[in-house]
Amino acid sequence: MSEKQVSSPTRREFLKNTGQVAAASALVSVGTSYAYAGEDNTIQVALIGCGGRGTGAVANALKVNQGPIKLVAMADVFDQRLQLSLKSLNNIKDFVDQIDVPKDRQFIGFDAYQKAMDCLKPGDVAIFTTPLAFRWVHFEYAIQKGLNVFMEKPLTADGPTSRRMLDLAKQAQKKNLKVGVGLMSRHQRSLQQLAQRVHGGEIGDIVLMRAYRMTGPVGSCFSEKWPGTPSELLWQLKRFHSFIWASGGSFSDFMIHVIDHCCWMKDAWPVKAQALGGRHYRGDGVDQNFDSYSVEYTFADGAKLIADGRCVAGCKPIYKSFAHGTKGSAIVSKSGDCGSPSSIYSGQSVDSSKKRWESVTPPGESNPYDNEWVALVNAIRNDKPYNEVERGVMASLATSLGRLAAHSGKEVTFDELLNSKNEYAPSVDKLTMDSPPPLISDKDGKYPIPMPGLIGTREYMA
Repeated sequence: MSEKQVSSPTRREFLKNTGQVAAASALVSVGTSYAYAGEDNTIQVALIGCGGRGTGAVANALKVNQGPIKLVAMADVFDQRLQLSLKSLNNIKDFVDQIDVPKDRQFIGFDAYQKAMDCLKPGDVAIFTTPLAFRWVHFEYAIQKGLNVFMEKPLTADGPTSRRMLDLAKQAQKKNLKVGVGLMSRHQRSLQQLAQRVHGGEIGDIVLMRAYRMTGPVGSCFSEKWPGTPSELLWQLKRFHSFIWASGGSFSDFMIHVIDHCCWMKDAWPVKAQALGGRHYRGDGVDQNFDSYSVEYTFADGAKLIADGRCVAGCKPIYKSFAHGTKGSAIVSKSGDCGSPSSIYSGQSVDSSKKRWESVTPPGESNPYDNEWVALVNAIRNDKPYNEVERGVMASLATSLGRLAAHSGKEVTFDELLNSKNEYAPSVDKLTMDSPPPLISDKDGKYPIPMPGLIGTREYMA
C-alpha cells in the first residue's frame, strides 16, 4: 500500500471521525457476520510471533470459557523461539486438548505469517505479537482473509504507518471484523471504575497527571555490537527494543501503558510535547535508546502530563501514575502498568487520611490480560462491534510524540507527527531471510543515535 492511498488527517478530524464511527458501531453491525468460526463452533487461533508475550496471549485466549478455542498454527522467523513457545503451552495441563500444532502447521520465515493465517477460516483469530514494524503488514493480510485479530502494542512508531493502520482499521470495520489491542489497562477493573468516577467529575477538571516507569534495564533495550551471527537483520529482530524501526525503542514499548491510561483518564490526547533525555554510562552500547526520558505533554485545555522513564540500574524504582484535579487527586495505577487498587483523595497529597474511595475488583476479574480476551471472544461469539485499533494507534502516536520530542530536542505537535512523511521501515513488507535490515551499521558497527538540537525534528540521520 502506498502512502498516497492514505489520507493525512489532523488530530481534530481524527477524534471527530473516531467518535462518529464508535457511535455508529454501537447501534448497528455492518458487513459480513463472522460470529462463529467453523461449523463446529470452534474458534481456531494462529500465533504470529512466538515470544513471551505471544505465548502469554495464547494462554489468555485458551482460558476463555465461552465455547471451544484451539491453537492450530504458529509462525516466527526463529524456529527455536517457536519450539520453546509450543513446548511451554503443551506443558500446561489445562490446555492439553486445545493445542493442535503439528509440524506442517509450524512456519518459519518472513512469509510465515501468511502460511499460518492460511490455516484459518473466516471468523477465526490471528494473534500478532511480532515487533511493531510488521503490524500493518500482518493486519492487511488478516483483513483480506476475513480474520478477527488480537494485536500487541505498540502498533506504530511513525506517521506513515499510523495513517496506514487507521485506513486498515476502517477496512476491518466495514468487514465487521473484531480486533483487540493489547493495551490491557483499559480492561483493568480498577482503572475502569476510576475512569468512570473521574469522567463524572469526582476530582474536578484534571490539570496535571504524572506517569512513571523508572526501572533498571529491561528486555533488549541496550545492545553492544552485532557479533556477526545471525544475520544483522535477525540479530536486530532479536534485540528489537534497541531499534526505533522495529519497536519504537524502549520509550514506546515500555511507556505506552502509563501514557495511554493517563490519556484515558483525561479523555483526550495531547496536542504537543517537549522533552528531555540522555544516554549515560553506556560504554560500547550501539542501540538507539536514551537511558532516561522526561516528557511534558500538553492537552488542548492546557493541562499537562509528565511522563518520566528511566532504564538505569541502581536508581530508585518508581512505576505508577497519578491524576490531579481541581477537586482532588487520584492514584491511577498503584504499581506497574495498571496495578490495583485505584483510589481518590480529597487533596493533592495521596495521604490515607484523605482517601475518599478505593476500587474493588470483582472475583475472577483481576487479570486484565484475561479480561481483554473475554471481551474479544464475547464480541466474536455474539457478533458485537469491537475494534480497538483507532485507540491503539492514538496511544502509539502519543507515545511516539514524546519519544520524538526527546530525541529531537524540539517541541513537536501531534499533527506534525501524524502527517509526517518519515517512515522508519518503508519496505518491511518485502523483507526476506537474506535481506539487509532497514538500519545498517557503519564500518565500526555503530548505528545513528538521536542527537537533540543537531538534526532538526528527525530522530536520527540514517
